[in-house]
Amino acid sequence: MKQITSIQNPFIKSLVLLQEKAKARKQTGTFLIEGLREISLAIKGGYEIETVLFLPELVSESEINKLIQNPFQVIEINKEVYQKLAYRDTTEGILAVAKSKSLQLSDLKLSKNPLILVAEAPEKPGNIGAILRTADAANLDAVLIANPKSDLYNPNIVRSSVGCLFTNQIATGTTAEIISFLKENNIDFYCATLQNSTSYHTQNFTTPTALVVGTEATGLTQEWRDAATQNIIIPMQGEIDSMNVSVAAAILIFEAKRQRGF
Repeated sequence: MKQITSIQNPFIKSLVLLQEKAKARKQTGTFLIEGLREISLAIKGGYEIETVLFLPELVSESEINKLIQNPFQVIEINKEVYQKLAYRDTTEGILAVAKSKSLQLSDLKLSKNPLILVAEAPEKPGNIGAILRTADAANLDAVLIANPKSDLYNPNIVRSSVGCLFTNQIATGTTAEIISFLKENNIDFYCATLQNSTSYHTQNFTTPTALVVGTEATGLTQEWRDAATQNIIIPMQGEIDSMNVSVAAAILIFEAKRQRGF
């Protein structure tokens, strides 16, 4: 088994770039995953693992062997190298280099009666991670990111989604491309917005449905509001007129799941 004990090793330096730079992830088509559960979910989700790096003090050889169903390189590293690469404050002792997916709308495989979440231009990795966790909990058909502002393989998204980046079908595109995709597939879409809206719980989400949320700061663009099957609103009874986008998405998603009998 190969061993690396120096943070000056060229391969380790290249992995540090993967953690820190979206450009490096895009150029190589690879990214880093940290944590045994996250790596296991990535493998289950069809992601190709190239290399696994582990700290023997924290991860046993038997745990590594459970992962190795497909051949990939395994490298033993020391604590200094691990701490250089690890993104988390809590250590788990294992990382993997994985190949990213294309995230094309054309790659999606939808059920006959899909339930989809669309998020337009989400910026905060923590919000994206929270949305993906909710999408996994509700077993949505897909999560679509319109006009993405963040690289979805950002280590903070991998971390905050607790691996749900790998358990959801995800695709990205422009607002125009996603609206066109929804219309071509006869999927009604309901846009959460303050303008010209009706209460969300009055709508029928039991047919092919996409729920669309925007940023907390600016909301959805006019393009979404004009094209919507119906604009919807979550009634607010306090002093403010918006809530965290991941919370709003969860309320809408689970109303749809309630209507569909969970």
